[in-house]
Amino acid sequence: MASFDGKVVQAADTGHAIGLVSADGMELLIHVGVDTVDMGGTGFDIKVKEEDEVKAGQLLMTFDRKAIADAGHPDVAVVIVQNPDDYASIVRTAEGTVESGTKVIQASK
Repeated sequence: MASFDGKVVQAADTGHAIGLVSADGMELLIHVGVDTVDMGGTGFDIKVKEEDEVKAGQLLMTFDRKAIADAGHPDVAVVIVQNPDDYASIVRTAEGTVESGTKVIQASK
């Protein structure tokens, strides 16, 4: 799900990663799995494309946890702020297994 209103700046052909930029400039990378690029897109269904405008909560992709596990990869989802120097504080607000829509970071300028 989209973390905020913004724009898709990267949508990996393999469906495992999406880059977003918020209206106020946060650059965010959402990456599903570890080394899942090796899967060549199997188990991933990307719902957006580069240059799409997205709204907070909008579905960005789906993935098959079993397919990821069967390929021998962890199915973790990593959320990375790519421009952390633009923020005075970035705090993790949740960790471990979380439900869709759960806030996992709070950033302030």
